[in-house]
Amino acid sequence: MKTLRLGDTAPNFTAVTTEGEIDFHDYLGDGWGILFSHPADYTPVCTTELGTVAKYKAEFDKRNVKVLALSVDGIESHHDWVKDINETQQTTVNFPIIADEDRKVSMLYDMIHPNADQKKTVRSVFVIGPDKTIKLTLTYPASTGRNFDELLRVIDSLQLTAYHKVATPANWENGQDCVIVPSVSNEEIPNLFPKGHKEVKPYLRLTPQPNLN
Repeated sequence: MKTLRLGDTAPNFTAVTTEGEIDFHDYLGDGWGILFSHPADYTPVCTTELGTVAKYKAEFDKRNVKVLALSVDGIESHHDWVKDINETQQTTVNFPIIADEDRKVSMLYDMIHPNADQKKTVRSVFVIGPDKTIKLTLTYPASTGRNFDELLRVIDSLQLTAYHKVATPANWENGQDCVIVPSVSNEEIPNLFPKGHKEVKPYLRLTPQPNLN
């Protein structure tokens, strides 16, 4: 089984979900996507995570990102679990959850780590770009809930790099200065970055975030 790495094409698949059968690449369309796995239904950390994603749906929509969750339990279990999530997290789950009982998708994306658990998935995260390539991978242990504010921050950074030829420095947050990528020459800067720039070192050039007014 191949380990998926940054820049690899995200494997396509069809799967049964809480919103019907989907083709993964068709589901993503020409936008961005997040695929993330959960060890099992009716687990406390997962319940809080799925509730959080539902509450953040508008933020993902704003960034043209579709979310898709996965657990190795069955579809009826998923539907019943969603009722618990909605009740306990005071929200409405508004995205599909894959029922991966045969572990087809889990194996395709290397989500089962035998040294952690022989059957359940770890907390994997894949961010996938419009070109269907993998832009980010993260793996959390089963005991640690994910930080979805951080995932939004990473997506904002990835989209800036994709569309504006900038990178983001350590601890960057939306609205702060960005780093001009090394492939941009000094001669190109005035046209690409009309807000101006600051040269700290020849290899470290900062500019205001280009997609803000």
